[in-house]
Amino acid sequence: MDSPHPISEKLIAWYKINKRDLPWRNTKDPYKIWLSEIILQQTQVIQGLNYYIKFTETFPTVTDLADAPEDTVMKLWQGLGYYSRARNLYAAAKSIKENHKGKFPKTYGHIKNLKGVGDYTAAAVSSFAFGLPHAVLDGNVYRVLSRLFDLNTSINSGKGKKEFQQLADELLDKDQPALHNSAMMEFGALWCKPQNPKCETCVVQEHCMAYKNNTVYELPVKDKKTKIRNRYFNYIVFNYKEDVYIQKRSEKDIWQNLYQFYLIETQGPEKEEAVLNNGLLQELSSTFDVLKITMLKKHILSHQHLYATFYELNIKEPLKTKSLLKIKRSELVDYGLPQLIIKYLACA
Repeated sequence: MDSPHPISEKLIAWYKINKRDLPWRNTKDPYKIWLSEIILQQTQVIQGLNYYIKFTETFPTVTDLADAPEDTVMKLWQGLGYYSRARNLYAAAKSIKENHKGKFPKTYGHIKNLKGVGDYTAAAVSSFAFGLPHAVLDGNVYRVLSRLFDLNTSINSGKGKKEFQQLADELLDKDQPALHNSAMMEFGALWCKPQNPKCETCVVQEHCMAYKNNTVYELPVKDKKTKIRNRYFNYIVFNYKEDVYIQKRSEKDIWQNLYQFYLIETQGPEKEEAVLNNGLLQELSSTFDVLKITMLKKHILSHQHLYATFYELNIKEPLKTKSLLKIKRSELVDYGLPQLIIKYLACA
């Protein structure tokens, strides 16, 4: 048995005293651990906790998740954003039911083969649920490692990922990988933070090269972000008596499989008259009354800025189209909607 690295020893000791009491840390159920990791990929713990509780109560097992209607899963995910996570989660649950007889796979390779699972999630689930010696590498761990070793290799470059993974593997306590991985992640989240890290009371300060070299705030290094794309959405809200028309986003784009009002996307901002006289709108209904037009503030996604205008229309007759679903307006709450639509409905 190899002796653990002194950094690992100190961080594990720190973790045992300082760790947060979180439900996914009190289970060895790989399904629940996997679920927490998917939820927390792009979400802070304080927000993700409520979603984790909702999902585990609604779908206690991976088979329960696989058997649920997709719309139910998407509705439960509503508000978390990055909806591809929910679609992948659902697809992976179905794969586990069909290809693994409903039993969560137990090896790193089989876990990584699940849709939406990469190196980090496979390492997390295999170490936390099964005690397998795989080092996790998430944003917190990147930051801790970059400062400990004063590394200025970009963490989102191919070279950086290999370099940091090698370091993470070298530090890993292979006899207690779950504790080690939890300690690394928690230390980055609570102590070695992006802003105002607690360097003066850091338990691994003597090992920290960035602290010695006064480069803590310069690390980690990241390549430039992806260029921001501006998009212009014109939503047509068709109202017929107590009914309203919605459509499901089926294309491979943001909010896939969520519902929205009829959308006319334009290359730039359009004048109101141009939208109301748009051929696509005229094909659906040429006789309508304009109730109101509402422009929302810029809606910011990770690599996109959305500019949305909502046109509330009263139509004289039901629409004759199969591409739109007619529902009671009061039933909108039963459908998974993008946060942008929810924001509009809250002020409508």
